[in-house]
Amino acid sequence: MTETFIALLFAHLLGDYAFQTKWMVDNKKNPAVLLLHVAVHLACLIAVLGGGLQIALAIAAVHLIIDALKTYTFPNTLAAYLIDQFAHLATIAVAALYAPDLFANGIWGPSASLFRDPMILLSGLIACVLAGGPAVGLLLQQYTTPEIESGLAKGGRLIGILERGLIFLMVLTGQLAGIGFLIAAKSILRFDTASKDQKNSEYVIIGTLASFGWALLIAFLTQSARS
Repeated sequence: MTETFIALLFAHLLGDYAFQTKWMVDNKKNPAVLLLHVAVHLACLIAVLGGGLQIALAIAAVHLIIDALKTYTFPNTLAAYLIDQFAHLATIAVAALYAPDLFANGIWGPSASLFRDPMILLSGLIACVLAGGPAVGLLLQQYTTPEIESGLAKGGRLIGILERGLIFLMVLTGQLAGIGFLIAAKSILRFDTASKDQKNSEYVIIGTLASFGWALLIAFLTQSARS
């Protein structure tokens, strides 16, 4: 059951983050784009499971319902984002309980022990680096102003990806002291801008703490899952 849950989680993260483009996210209210996203998600499920078509179809159908409710019913907020992902995780958990041998019975089953650790690591990396971006962005959207957005196009997004990726690497390699140096380096680089503008200063602090907190949480969960 554990391997099945890990495989389903890995497939979900691939479909929702690695292979879901910004264009798909921005246009998901178009039913055709929503169906395209679910089709990609289904393909990821089948590829990762190495079979299990019926269960994969059922999970994809539930995924469609959850995403449709979020897209057409709920506002684009952090709470809606977290509820959406919790609902997907609950679906994965139910599927793993219902069909615990799903991954073992697929074509990758005989080598399940070889795939377990890579899937955990890649799942953790995707959740840390890519899933953290929308979460932090939605948290900050209520504080965003034209003045704050005056930096490089997508610069903040790239900085967030890099810092979460570095934190993930440092935690998994046991270099926790490096996280302190990363915080210090970012503080120094941002000092001049933040010291001249209180709004910018608070915006940077909120974003940094949220990004670091997300990265640390996912990194430690990943480390725990591997042990």
